[in-house]
Amino acid sequence: MHDQQENLLKEITKLDFAAVDLGLYLNTHPEDQRAINLYNNIIIKADTCRTKYEKLYGPLCSFRSSSRENFWSWINNPWPWSKKFNFNL
Repeated sequence: MHDQQENLLKEITKLDFAAVDLGLYLNTHPEDQRAINLYNNIIIKADTCRTKYEKLYGPLCSFRSSSRENFWSWINNPWPWSKKFNFNL
């Protein structure tokens, strides 16, 4: 895996984690405008990173892909149980 590919994957992982965490917070604090704004910004950044990654390296999974080219090539990426996938954040 190239450094740029790994860095993009790390960034996507961080942003997706933050989005899930903020989503859980917003379930109990739906009026928190600061959290809503932060959540929306994180979603935009994650989508931007995901699109960039997929343009360069192909889809990350079989769904939620910004690209329909080489639709099944996501299976060539490291799997969650692979050492390559489990980088240190």
